[in-house]
Amino acid sequence: MSHTPERPPKTSVSRLLEKKQAHDPITVVTAYDFPTARLAEEAGVDAILVGDSLAMVVLGQPNTLSLTMDEMLHHARAVSRGASRPLLIGDMPFMSYQADRGQAVRNAGRFLAEAGMDAVKLEGGRRMADTVRAIVDAGIPVQGHVGLLPQSEKAMGGLRVQGRTAAGARALLDDALALEDAGCFSIVIEGVPARLGTEITARLRIPTIGIGAGVDTDGQVLVLHDILGLCERSPRFVKRYADVGQTIGDALRAYRDDVAARRFPAAEHTYAMPDEEWNAFAADLDRPRPRRAFGARRG
Repeated sequence: MSHTPERPPKTSVSRLLEKKQAHDPITVVTAYDFPTARLAEEAGVDAILVGDSLAMVVLGQPNTLSLTMDEMLHHARAVSRGASRPLLIGDMPFMSYQADRGQAVRNAGRFLAEAGMDAVKLEGGRRMADTVRAIVDAGIPVQGHVGLLPQSEKAMGGLRVQGRTAAGARALLDDALALEDAGCFSIVIEGVPARLGTEITARLRIPTIGIGAGVDTDGQVLVLHDILGLCERSPRFVKRYADVGQTIGDALRAYRDDVAARRFPAAEHTYAMPDEEWNAFAADLDRPRPRRAFGARRG
């Protein structure tokens, strides 16, 4: 009797906490559509972040600031159709939560109700603690984000490493502690010195997910397109695991050349028709047909 292997259980917020307590690293990757979400699930990642980085790596925008809720929900829905086992986290776009706390709760709820997400992520430290608390009180898990904040790049003077001074490091630690107190289930730490990432991780009870924050955070997240070599330029903290961009380019050039030389499609890429049917069709073409006046409607 054949036995179908059991699917791994759905990753939950509590499962990430268990992994932190067991010192078992957490793997997170971004995905923005059905096929990449399916591949990430098959690879066994713990969580998928539908990141607002899609503005740049998928939609070609210069930064994340122009991304809308509707665009985020569109991509989040595609991801939830492609993956079900990982924890699915929707990134709240710029101005979907900063201006009005009630709107923030409603927009966070849309990620769960309309897009199949399990949680949301938002940027900001102490100043966002009350908003986080309101969203969590509505029953929506929230992941925080401190350090380098892409949505605040104008205020920060660009995408720069944060926490390099004693005062800056203390502020980031206080931000992380405030988010933990507000109810975040985990916190992304981006673009900080490695020793600061280590210290914040040690002082928090909830998991930290690093991106450019050193090896000692509880987990790591990278943008899928950076991993695969689909971005022309990547930050220092990225490790490229494949050069899919070169592979895709080679394939497209080979396709172009085959079409130009009429090597494609070959016989194995075409469909056959029985000779007797073709002969009947050809004979039918020789029969005169009454001409129909231009514009006349069929009866």
